[in-house]
Amino acid sequence: MNKDKKEGGATPHCIAETLEVLRKGGVILYPTDTVWGLGCDASDPEAVARIFSIKKRSDSKSLVLLASDLDMVARFVKEVPDMAVQLVEVNDRPMTIVYPGAIAAGPGEPADRHFLAHNVVAEDGSVGIRIPKMDFCIDLVRRFGRPIVSTSANISGEPTPKTFAEIAEQIKDAADYIVDPALESGATGQSSSIIKVGVDSEIQIIRK
Repeated sequence: MNKDKKEGGATPHCIAETLEVLRKGGVILYPTDTVWGLGCDASDPEAVARIFSIKKRSDSKSLVLLASDLDMVARFVKEVPDMAVQLVEVNDRPMTIVYPGAIAAGPGEPADRHFLAHNVVAEDGSVGIRIPKMDFCIDLVRRFGRPIVSTSANISGEPTPKTFAEIAEQIKDAADYIVDPALESGATGQSSSIIKVGVDSEIQIIRK
């Protein structure tokens, strides 16, 4: 990727540039409905590996993804449990649902936009996906056409930055594109709740 990155401007132009970077396998630094995140194409294992490297995080851990709606979620998991649908319909704050049975390519297989990268999936085959409550993120993912990674913009083990000003320079330098910091006004500054839902709709609250 070209490292001569620049910060995004007006939202339509910003989204177009962000999409271009994602489609080329790049890493973006962007505000979400929770906190600032590092993102990439969730179907590209090489881009995902870069994010693990930037965060100095073990690739044995899974990553949270963003999807534009439940229809997109359904394309990348074998089954959307009824309980997950109900949770999405009634939820009024950022919530990540861990779904069983991610549809993913195997290790060593090339990127395929119809499959998630193997390194975004947990060891048990589940995957965490959030439908963001932020117009910019929803529009970005919808136009991209498949999920994107959304992991906190920090070195693993260090505090999660709530604002752009709190992000470490080494994280900013590592990204290929930085989305307009003005868009962070739509973020809560708090991590989402995480709920794991089983095939039979049993639930486990991982983070409130």
